[in-house]
Amino acid sequence: QVQLVESGGGLVQAGGSLRLSCAASGSIFNIDVMDWHRQAPGKQRELVAHITNDGTTNYADSVKGRFTISRDNAKNTVYLQMNSLKPEDTAVYYCRFIAHPSVYWGQGTQVTVSS
Repeated sequence: QVQLVESGGGLVQAGGSLRLSCAASGSIFNIDVMDWHRQAPGKQRELVAHITNDGTTNYADSVKGRFTISRDNAKNTVYLQMNSLKPEDTAVYYCRFIAHPSVYWGQGTQVTVSS
């Protein structure tokens, strides 16, 4: 059974940085898409960053220039480097892998940015 295990969340001051990681355990092949979503209290879950298997990336406008997504296919791992963090980045961050026809979600990791 495939599980996604996230790490790297925590509490940071505004302007600081965090690096999230999400690794798949179990057998998983041909991961087409790896991405990060987040959900703040009282808000809908939103896509933050997206990377395809050929390395194409896409970002939400709110994080462009501050966040960088990358992936290590050999390790079935995706990363999210978050710089210049703002209080509005506070949320639970979830990773997602799409390996058609299956979709896998991580359990979520809390990121809290203090002002």
